[in-house]
Amino acid sequence: MVRAYESEPISRETIERIIGTVRRAPSAGFSQGQRLVVVTDAGTRQRVADLLEETSPAPRSGATLEPWLKAPVLIVVGVREDDYHDRYRKADKLIDGVEIQWPIPYWHFDAGAAAMLILLAAIDEGYAAGLFGVFTEATEPFKELLRIPDDVTVACCITIGKAADDSQWTAISSRLTQARKNVDDLVHWERWS
Repeated sequence: MVRAYESEPISRETIERIIGTVRRAPSAGFSQGQRLVVVTDAGTRQRVADLLEETSPAPRSGATLEPWLKAPVLIVVGVREDDYHDRYRKADKLIDGVEIQWPIPYWHFDAGAAAMLILLAAIDEGYAAGLFGVFTEATEPFKELLRIPDDVTVACCITIGKAADDSQWTAISSRLTQARKNVDDLVHWERWS
C-alpha cells in the first residue's frame, strides 16, 4: 500500500485496462453488483481529500490524507446489494421457492475481490496503489459529492499513481505500532488445530 504519489497523470487507456479487470471478478450467482466511480479531476480529488479531513473521527497525529489523495487516479469501489437479491430471487436460484440464506454478505466479498483485482492490475501496469475506507461520518457527503446513488454502498477507495516517498507514514500509522503476524499465526493446514 502506497500513501504518497507523484502528480504524473495516467492515460485513459491504462485506466480502462485496470478497471476492466472487474469484469472477471468473482460475483455470487453472476449478480455483478460491483460499481466503480473513477475520479481523475484534480479539483474533485482535492474536494474528496478536504471532505475526508473535515469528517475524520479522530486526530491523526499530524497525518494528513492529502499526499495520499494526490494520486492522479481515485477509484471508488461500490456495490449494489439489491443486484444480489434480485438475482437470487430468480427461478434458477430459488431453493424451495425462496431466496437463499446468505451465510455472509457476498456483495461485500465480491467488492473486496474487485478491489484486489484493481490493485494488482495497477501494479501490472507499473503503478503503485493504496486502499482506504471512507469514515462513517463522511459517507453521506462523500456519496453526495460523487453523486453515488443511495442504493450503492461504498466499500473502499483505491489510489493509483507513480509512488513518491511515503517513509514518514510509518511514524504516523499502524506500521509503527502493529507488527505483521507470522504466516503460521494466520494459516492452518488440514484442520484448524
